[in-house]
This record gives sequence, C-alpha cells and structure tokens, in this order.
Amino acid sequence: MTATLIAPATRPAHRDPQVLRWLGAYTASTLGDSVYYLSLSWAAVSSGTPAQAGLVMAVSAVPRALLMLVGGVIADRLGPRRVVIASDAVRCLVALGLAATLFLASPGLGALAAVAFVFGVVDALFMPAVGALPPRITDRDQLARVQGMRGIAQRLGPVLGAPLGGLAVAVGGSATAFGIAGILFALSLPLLCALRLRPLPGPDRTTGGGTALRDLGDGLRYLRRHSVLGPLMIVVLLGDLGFAGPLNVGLAILADQRGWGAAGIGWILAGFGTGAGAASLLLTVKGRIPRAGAVLGGTVVLGAVAIGALAHAPQLPVAVGLALCVGLLAGLSGVLCGALVQTACDPAYLGRVSAVSGLVSLGIAPLSFPLAGAAIGLWGPGPVFVVSAAVCALSGVYALAVPALRRAELPR
Repeated sequence: MTATLIAPATRPAHRDPQVLRWLGAYTASTLGDSVYYLSLSWAAVSSGTPAQAGLVMAVSAVPRALLMLVGGVIADRLGPRRVVIASDAVRCLVALGLAATLFLASPGLGALAAVAFVFGVVDALFMPAVGALPPRITDRDQLARVQGMRGIAQRLGPVLGAPLGGLAVAVGGSATAFGIAGILFALSLPLLCALRLRPLPGPDRTTGGGTALRDLGDGLRYLRRHSVLGPLMIVVLLGDLGFAGPLNVGLAILADQRGWGAAGIGWILAGFGTGAGAASLLLTVKGRIPRAGAVLGGTVVLGAVAIGALAHAPQLPVAVGLALCVGLLAGLSGVLCGALVQTACDPAYLGRVSAVSGLVSLGIAPLSFPLAGAAIGLWGPGPVFVVSAAVCALSGVYALAVPALRRAELPR
C-alpha cells in the first residue's frame, strides 16, 4: 500500500496570523497618516495664511511623485518588509519629534514644510513596498482577499483617523495630535517585525546584480511587455484622470450651486466611502470574483455613467444615492485592479510595478485638479462631469477591448 500525501489546505486570509499582523500594522499606519495630515493642515493654517498653508500641504507631493519609481526599485532590492519598517520608524520619530517641538516652541511654517517634505520622501518608499509585501506572507489564491482587506483598512483611515485627529487637536492642540500620529506609527513596528516572509519562487532576485537604474529599466520593460499589467496601467491612468477631478474639485462647486452646503458634501462623500467600503468587503468575503478582467471593465463603464449623472442630480438624496453607486463601482474596480496586479505580477518585480501604479494614481492624476477647476469655472460642473465620465468610460472600454485583460482571472 502506498501513502498519499495530501497538501495542506490553504488557510483563509482572515484567519491567517501572518495576514492579520500585516493588516494590523497597515491599519495603524493608515490611521497615523490620517491623524498626521489633519494635524499638519491645522498647524499650517494656524501659523500662516491659507495660501501658505496650501503650499505646506503640497510640499510632500513633489518628492512623492519624483521618487516613487526609485522607491519601487529599493523595495525589490532590499525586500519590502525592511523598507516598510524603516518608513514607519522614520515617520514615528519625525511625528514625535515635531510634537515635542510644538510643546516647547512655535517652529513656524519652515519646519512644517520640512516635515511635509520628509513624509513625501518616505511615502515614495513606503507605498511600493507595502504593495509588494502581501505575496511574501500568504498564498497566491488569497491575494485578492488580502487586497479587499487592505481596501477596508484604507477606508478606516479617514473614517476613524480624521475624527481622532480632530479630537486630539481640540483637546491638546497640534502637538498632541502629532504625538498620537507618532504612537500609531510606532504600533505598526512590532507587528511588522513579527512577520515571517516566504521566499520568492525561483532564484532569489530581491537584490539586483546591476545598478538601480538598470533594475528600474528592467522593471519598466517587464511592465511594458506584460499582456495584462501593461494595459492595466493605462486603465488606471485614464480612470483616475476622469475620476479624480470631479470628486476632489467639482463636488464643492456643485454643492455650492445647488445650495447643499458643507453638510451636503459630507453626505455625498459618506455615500462614496460607504460604497467603496462595501466593495472591499465583498472581495474580502468572496475571495475572488469570476471573470475579473471583464467585471473590471464593466464596473468602470457603469461607474462613469453614475459620475455623469451626479452632476445632474436634482436633490441631495439623489446625489448621495449616485455617490453610493460611484463608490461601489469605483471601489470594486479599484480593488480588482489591485488584486490583478498582486496576482499577475512576478513578485520579484512587484515593488516596481506597484510604484508605477502609485505614480499614475498619486503623481499624474492630481495634475488634473487645476485643469478641472479652470474648466468648471468656465463651463460649470455639468459639462466637466460629463467629459470626465467619458474619460472613465474610455478606460473601461479599453479594458474590455484588450483580450488578455478582459480574460484575466484571479487564482482559485
């Protein structure tokens, strides 16, 4: 009689201690980010004019955009856990140092701008690394579920972190708020240090034998030649260009014209956040969605229709309902994009691929804000929302038109 070896069943991500440690660390870091940004904006407004405060808040965007690709190379060469630990350690020390400084003196806008610059540099390292970490801690068939869990954590940041930061500012000022942000960053460190990483399949390629520039070129060539990932980056770019402007610039003007006020904006954003959170929860529970590539393209097209309709909503409840639909559809397409990146990419290149994805979303898409604002000033929100919806729809149509992307599946 011969013995039959049965492979151990894959442990679901929501029951895997490794994934839960990673999720706890990521959630703490996300909450720390939310508290930090609110603290920085309040300290900047309190120390200068609104225009000066805006400049301080914008300082971090420059190094983040310029260094994102470098951050991807570093994550792949040094390993993502090391980079994430170092990033959160630096953010912890800087936040606690600024808190101590604010308790003792008033450092002024220059110090706040320097802190914002450091956080921008660290963000450029942290974002690619945190995207490259999941394949090193769980099985491939659980990566989609992990991406859903990550989406939920991202939604918790503004939902819980912003009120926490506001309460800290109200009780103890910006110094207390920065101190809480530093503590939240510190909470992630022991969880990250406890992670046990899996080796990459095949030969160890986490450290390149050539220069960092050569590694970057290799990563970009890998992305360009990949039948799924290359087109997926175009989908992300077009989708974010169409989506980011109306949501970040147009909503305030739309709410002002309709007489909904700041409370109306809050309700609309709450509808969007609820829908996006539900989409992340759906992927977390199901683990995978059949015909992921086709569903991705379809949800982008439907989301574009909802964005165009939002500008013509006659009443606030209708706008909130449409925002809920936009959040659900955009959230589902977003987590599917992330899940396809995680599962289609060779883990040895995932830091660089995550860097390109982050650069498209956080570096290029925000460039549409001034253009969207100027266009809304000339023609009003209605036509601009329609044009933005058309760009989003083009993104979805392109996803459906590329055979390899349309047929892309998440692993079982």
